[in-house]
Amino acid sequence: MTARYCSLARTPAPAFAPGQAVERLSALASGRRKWVNGTVLHYWFFGGDSEASVIPVPGRGMTRRVSWAGAEEQRDVVRACFREWQDLGIGVVFAEVADRSEAELRIGFQAGDGSWSAVGREALRAGRHERTMNFGWDLTAPGERATALHQIGHALGLLHEHQSPFAGIHWDDEAVYAELAGPPHHWSRERTHDNILRKLAPDEVDAPVWDPQSIMGFSFPPGLILEPEQYRGGLNPPGTLSAADKEAVLRWYPPAPARGAPALVPFRSVPLGLGPGEQADFRIDPPESRTYTLSTFGDCDAVVVVFEERDGEPRYLVGRDDGGTPHNATIRARLVKGRRYVVRVRLYSARGCGGTAVMCW
Repeated sequence: MTARYCSLARTPAPAFAPGQAVERLSALASGRRKWVNGTVLHYWFFGGDSEASVIPVPGRGMTRRVSWAGAEEQRDVVRACFREWQDLGIGVVFAEVADRSEAELRIGFQAGDGSWSAVGREALRAGRHERTMNFGWDLTAPGERATALHQIGHALGLLHEHQSPFAGIHWDDEAVYAELAGPPHHWSRERTHDNILRKLAPDEVDAPVWDPQSIMGFSFPPGLILEPEQYRGGLNPPGTLSAADKEAVLRWYPPAPARGAPALVPFRSVPLGLGPGEQADFRIDPPESRTYTLSTFGDCDAVVVVFEERDGEPRYLVGRDDGGTPHNATIRARLVKGRRYVVRVRLYSARGCGGTAVMCW
């Protein structure tokens, strides 16, 4: 069976001011796509004839509508793979919703459009009528469950393992271009370079060693890899979550602590005392309904997200990421008395000798 590969959209690298410390840039590169821990990621499946792409019909000067809806057995595979990631005990929760407006992840099944996903928080840039994930072939076919596990890994913020700079893979570039130019992919050289041959920066990957068993890698037929020598005959990951996959995702999203979050009281600053990659959670019970301002203080790079609890579940309300800027993350949002809000602050890096804090007013 011909291997099928996912194609990630090219996203521009963030433009940071020159002269930044290496440690700061490293922290920003490794965390900028990840969700804050404790996020509930709601997913929704496109369905019905109203959800479709309009594509040209070659040679006929016409267009046709191609549905984004998937059969129930296809959806069931995706649901089971969400549960498999969830059952690792990670601090991110997946929940299916019936209302598209409540979903951060919107999943389509357009045949012929390949399988792909937005990576982590990049999903928030997509419009409400756009897909953040697509499956372009039958997930019930033998071995294709791995496709769903792979795309959900991208949704969690993981990148392609075969592009790790620590892999030491020496490709036969022209053989790779020729393989991907043919069916079933028909990829351009640019797309092949971006998704196969391009090495990620060391700071973008989740471990300093390559994991050839990772669900985030691909199978490759003989003749594409020149080195390491043992993979000249092909590379065939098992299509399951590897031990390193589990370790990486649990490191980024450890199980949520059992204790409740402390209160963030208006006009009272709270020191954070966080190290790089660490997170602090707070609750806000507004004493009155009005627009509040919430901000971090100190020389730090952080992402701040406010959630509103609905039916006991945090729903994403608004977030700010000040990573790589000279400013602190500042949010203005209308909070309603009688409702509860959760604030999550995740630190990329701290700079200077001063402390960091958060306050609302």
